Amino acid sequence: MEYRKLGHSGLKVSTLCLGTMTFGEADENSFMHGVGASEATSFAIMDKALDAGINFFDTADVYGNDGLTERVIGKWFTQAKRRDEVVLATKFRFRMGEGPNNTGASRRRIVKTVEDSLRRLATDRIDLYQIHMQDIDTPEQETLRALDDLVRAGKVLYIGASNYAAYRLMESVMTSERLGLERFIALQAQYSLVTRDIEREHVPLCRSHELGIIPWSPLAGGFLTGKYEQVGGPPAGSRLDKWKQRYEGFNTPRNWAILDAVKAIAAAHESTAAAVSLAWLLKKPAVTSVIFGARSVAQLDDNLKAAQLELSDADMQRLDEASAFELGYPYSMIKGIQASW
Repeated sequence: MEYRKLGHSGLKVSTLCLGTMTFGEADENSFMHGVGASEATSFAIMDKALDAGINFFDTADVYGNDGLTERVIGKWFTQAKRRDEVVLATKFRFRMGEGPNNTGASRRRIVKTVEDSLRRLATDRIDLYQIHMQDIDTPEQETLRALDDLVRAGKVLYIGASNYAAYRLMESVMTSERLGLERFIALQAQYSLVTRDIEREHVPLCRSHELGIIPWSPLAGGFLTGKYEQVGGPPAGSRLDKWKQRYEGFNTPRNWAILDAVKAIAAAHESTAAAVSLAWLLKKPAVTSVIFGARSVAQLDDNLKAAQLELSDADMQRLDEASAFELGYPYSMIKGIQASW
């Protein structure tokens, strides 16, 4: 397993990050109902991931329902006695309960969410605390000051952002530097062969200001695992079978062309489509660690192959070309004129 520094910090994390959204059997009120892993299976996945060299686990207070996934991890920490081996990341921002102050990123809310997560996770600190999405109702300075206080109190060691617009992320970085506050070391963002939108602005921003990119949904909800065929629809019981509307969003000529290229490269390397898709991300600029989920130990084993897979320049070019996307204005204009004017 390879380890990389996360952004401008000295924190080293494995290039593969275990995403835990599927941990715990959520009830019917959760969007993960019916696609989660049992507690016993979740424990086995965490044990094997750590033994394989994955030291980076990512979760969030809203995963499962009412903090279910954090509670599963906290119980595993208590039983396995392996807390110090894990770089633990969790997130806050989305609604947890009724009332106007049980959502968002105000100071009042952050003080509550961190204590709730610490209790559920059975730990005294969170290694990377991330705001799950920007909060346009709260000034960024208020959020950053509250997070800075948590770092100074030792409850949080590093801070990060997720699902931020580029302008807001830039504003955040500048605010932290201007006021001498802790600043984000990482951006967790949707990024895959299917979804490359962050290459327009977020990737250059993160490279310039040393934020490590942590892609989520690197397999496009399972589409890039290779188990889907253009004819016949999603397999029964799969995540995209449950979320049929999302599957239809993947059902485009571009995406099937991407999948064909992924499968061909996987066959040439005697590897898997999932491993190829993850390995492609690990060679992209500013990417530090890629989050993958697993509902079984077998899925974990499949994804672990990415750590050993080295794609050639020709492989990368083929995948880049298959997944090419419209840059839009002004990016296409800049790209077309930059070299010649």
